[in-house]
Amino acid sequence: MHGKISMFSLGAVILIIVCMPLPPGFAQGPDTVELKSLAQYYEPVQFNHAMHVDMLGENGCAVCHHHTVGTPLVDETCMRCHEYGGETESANCEDCHPANRFSAEYLAKIEKDIHLFHVDRPGLKGAFHQRCLGCHKEMDAAIGCEDCHTRTDAGDRFFRSGKYAPAPGKHSSEH
Repeated sequence: MHGKISMFSLGAVILIIVCMPLPPGFAQGPDTVELKSLAQYYEPVQFNHAMHVDMLGENGCAVCHHHTVGTPLVDETCMRCHEYGGETESANCEDCHPANRFSAEYLAKIEKDIHLFHVDRPGLKGAFHQRCLGCHKEMDAAIGCEDCHTRTDAGDRFFRSGKYAPAPGKHSSEH
């Protein structure tokens, strides 16, 4: 009987440990994140999240995110109004930054809501580019569009490049 109580106690302790939330900064998120908001014209970007976490350290999450899961906000812009907002439940960009920032539906939504103070926040692509490009410039890392985004055939067609580029010396007005 003594052995059964010990096994039960050990099982309960393991269950409690497994179900406990991780301390702030401990959870590192996924190794890679697929960014596909430009998928109409570019291949999805395989963002190496693990490499960025290693480079910035466990306290560097706020460099890219305004907060981390289970911690209060750290971004000064957000804290002006949300200083006492408590712990956050998500650090996903798309939870706050709309993918279709300039769609008619989204613009109508923000126009109707007189209590919405976030009418000027950037959309998802803008948020990615503001965070990524600023840091990449500081770190002297890649900043060209196609350094991260591989253009698709549809992108070449839209941007009139690759096999869709006008022939040298030929202009549409020369017909």
